[in-house]
Amino acid sequence: MNKPRVLLADDHTLLLDTIKRFIEPEFDVIGAFANGQELVDGAAELSPDIVILDVGMPVMNGLNAGSLVKRKLSKVKLIYLTMNNDLDTVAEAFRLGASGYVLKTSAASELVHAMREVLRGGFFATPELTDGMIGSFVQKFKMMEPRRSLTLRQNQVLQLLAEGCSMKEIANVLDIAPRTVAYHKYTMMENLQLTTSAELIRYAMTYTPAA
Repeated sequence: MNKPRVLLADDHTLLLDTIKRFIEPEFDVIGAFANGQELVDGAAELSPDIVILDVGMPVMNGLNAGSLVKRKLSKVKLIYLTMNNDLDTVAEAFRLGASGYVLKTSAASELVHAMREVLRGGFFATPELTDGMIGSFVQKFKMMEPRRSLTLRQNQVLQLLAEGCSMKEIANVLDIAPRTVAYHKYTMMENLQLTTSAELIRYAMTYTPAA
């Protein structure tokens, strides 16, 4: 019996190697990519059963990359393996087609289980994110309308950008990782169809949050 085919996407090479060694007894790792655009470009040709990807990646973030892969390969199962525990991000991942969401801190105990579960047609999320309510959790977020306004966290990041703060400074103010700040920044740019940081800052200067 052939092993399920798996693609990996993360910009940390050592982590990719670790994941590969960890899952290979049961799964066939057929490729690994260092950014979201490479994943989108290469996934269709490799026809994976599962894609394991990070949320925060260079060139194209994981949510947008996963969504594009899902459009090309409707049957593929997406599992996000990430440090990002922001519930807005988790919600968006499932709305865009994810079947699993695993925190990297729980990978050793949960990743293989998550892969088995999604291959059976189920869903999985690290329990601390869902309090055991994965069924209703997923269905609620898959039914969400596409976001038409910025999240509270995105509003905070946008305001601090408008005040001239660097991403490192924003991370310190909000007590989040710099990678998380970068994720919110580039997600806003993609959603708003802006191509430069300067355009985003100009937008920030005129943006009024919804009441």
